[in-house]
Amino acid sequence: MESIIERIERGHFWNFHGGVHPPEQKFLTCDKPIRQLPLPEQLTIPVQQNIGQAGELLVKTGDYVLKGQALTQAKHPMAVPVHAPTSGTITDIKNTLIAHPSGLSELCIILTPDNEDKWKKRQIHSNYQQLSKHDIIEKIADSGIAGMGGAGFPSHIKVSTTEKINYLIINAAECEPYITADDLLMKEQCAAIVDGIKILAQILVPDFILIGIEDNKSQAIKALQHATQSLDKFKVCVLPTKYPTGGEKQLIMSLTGQEVPAGVLPSALGIVMHNIATCFAIADAVINDIPLIKRVVTVTGQALAKPQNVWALLGTPVEFLLKQCAYQAPDKQHIIMGGPMMGFSLSSNKVPIVKISNCILAPSEKEISFTSSKEVECIRCGQCAEVCPSQLLPQELQWSAKAKDQQQLNKLNLFDCIECGACSYVCPSHIPLVHYYRIAKAEIRQQNLLDIKAEKAKERFEARKSRLEREKIAREEKHKKAAEARKARMNAGTPAANKEKSAVAAALARVKAKKALTKENNSENTSTDEKLVEQNISVEQTEKKSQVAAAIARAKAKKLAAKASSNNIEKVVSDTDSPVETTPKDDKKAKVAAAIAKAKAKKRATESTSVKAKIESHNNKSIEDEKEHASSEQKTAPNDVKDSVQVNDKKAKIAAAVAKAKARKSAKASIKAPTNDDTDNIEHSPVNRVIDLKRDEDNSPLLDKKARISAAVAKAKAKKQQAESK
Repeated sequence: MESIIERIERGHFWNFHGGVHPPEQKFLTCDKPIRQLPLPEQLTIPVQQNIGQAGELLVKTGDYVLKGQALTQAKHPMAVPVHAPTSGTITDIKNTLIAHPSGLSELCIILTPDNEDKWKKRQIHSNYQQLSKHDIIEKIADSGIAGMGGAGFPSHIKVSTTEKINYLIINAAECEPYITADDLLMKEQCAAIVDGIKILAQILVPDFILIGIEDNKSQAIKALQHATQSLDKFKVCVLPTKYPTGGEKQLIMSLTGQEVPAGVLPSALGIVMHNIATCFAIADAVINDIPLIKRVVTVTGQALAKPQNVWALLGTPVEFLLKQCAYQAPDKQHIIMGGPMMGFSLSSNKVPIVKISNCILAPSEKEISFTSSKEVECIRCGQCAEVCPSQLLPQELQWSAKAKDQQQLNKLNLFDCIECGACSYVCPSHIPLVHYYRIAKAEIRQQNLLDIKAEKAKERFEARKSRLEREKIAREEKHKKAAEARKARMNAGTPAANKEKSAVAAALARVKAKKALTKENNSENTSTDEKLVEQNISVEQTEKKSQVAAAIARAKAKKLAAKASSNNIEKVVSDTDSPVETTPKDDKKAKVAAAIAKAKAKKRATESTSVKAKIESHNNKSIEDEKEHASSEQKTAPNDVKDSVQVNDKKAKIAAAVAKAKARKSAKASIKAPTNDDTDNIEHSPVNRVIDLKRDEDNSPLLDKKARISAAVAKAKAKKQQAESK
């Protein structure tokens, strides 16, 4: 079977799927030398110009820097530093618009040149073969070199592989229309490029070095063949012109016939690829100690009077380059960074040149007329799938991208798309397919970042949870060991152990005493509340009894007084000749007895009132709660109980009225008792008139009092019955 090298030596190469042949338009700049430009008034240097992470700032506003001085430092493997393209002053550090399809703003360092172009101190290594691999890789990393073919992947990561490398492939195809930066660089700096390839070979130690270049660059092919004719392992491979031969996977397929699987790096297959411009930058950094501060940029398009390739300092505004090349359509600006197939339109001409900027295209209205057509519905012609070099299904990818179906996009291998633009180029419906893919990729990357953050947060939570659990177990174990040690010490029998044992026993006794005291206080509070309720009830009953006793005493006193008055009246009647007189002694005794009874009743009432007030002041809250409880019980009592209470009230009132009537009747009977059968004769006698007068003066009030006493007694009995019924 014919080997790869034998096939290459005979000029037989493999063909990749798809591809297109757009108009090259390289004639505008391919025969013009690279031009040196004056310094611009201001340089805008983005902190991040590569795939990965940005470096950390080393400068601040107002600092003076020298040419080649590091402005940032890389503290992450996927970070590369940026350097000062010339000497000058850092006038500002702020977020500024950068070259991005979405018109994003990122942190940039604003450098104002002093036009002196002073270099920092450099170390020249003309004999780079004496440097170790580690020193060379460190030099590449410190010089901030990233892939200059458009990807921007850190170069020191590529050359640090530990895999056995069979083929070191140098990409010199430059397949995209209009761009001639690598072509001119090979013509003018071929020796430096070969030195860069040798440095890479010293690190990677490949079996063969393959330089892939398209057949439309005749002068560059001759220059490479002349520079490598005496070198072993070098093979200049002239490929047929076809877009996109310059793609990494497509060039590997064309030279080796090997297909790189999805998600697999070429180094896993024993292949490493670098761009021509990257090789030149590596040689400049390792040999001349010049970091990546400039690059060749093709400024082309029919809207320019002087299209050409220029050495542009990183951070140079696009507007400055257009002015140097005599841009003729400032009123209708349509500027593209990159080629017509993979480039993107700029939202402003003030964006800066970065490490991956290889072309600025200023087309005329005629050149961009085909891109101004309005997008229409897909007609399912299938041409996009036929020209796709990655053998994808662009039509289905576009549908899934519009539907934001990320799961389906991953199944369709969206990230295998190299965004070459071949599908958009052949689409008869003028659908900008690549733009849909770029947006979808950005959304998926953003979602992946969110998922990673969520996963890290979950891991932190789980770690914290397990840590707390471990600490809990450790505390319990510690307490257990401490308790066992304390128990062992107490059982040792030494004086210290006895003392500790006594202290523990005392502490336990204090705890038990405290619990008992708390329990006793709770029971005392409960019993106190019950006693207060009972005392309140007994006080009310005592008060009622005292009132009843006082009423009875007053009634007895009045009865005695009435009896004494009756005796006096009888005496007066029996002795008609003597005047009517009452016995003062009996009257006085009756009054004294009534007064004593009244005083006793008042005293009892006062005592009961004071006791009640004392109880209320002692625990007013308990009494209020009891009243509320009683009122709630009364409200929630059954209807038959309420009816029985109302009946008892009614019976008591009736009994009181009956007693009052009986008292009045008995009083009237007692008044008539002293009269005899001859009352008619006595009625009109003077003595009888005196007796009537005396009765009117004394007995009438007495009868009223007796009636009131009887009524009070009956009412007291009724209240007592009512209380008992409740």
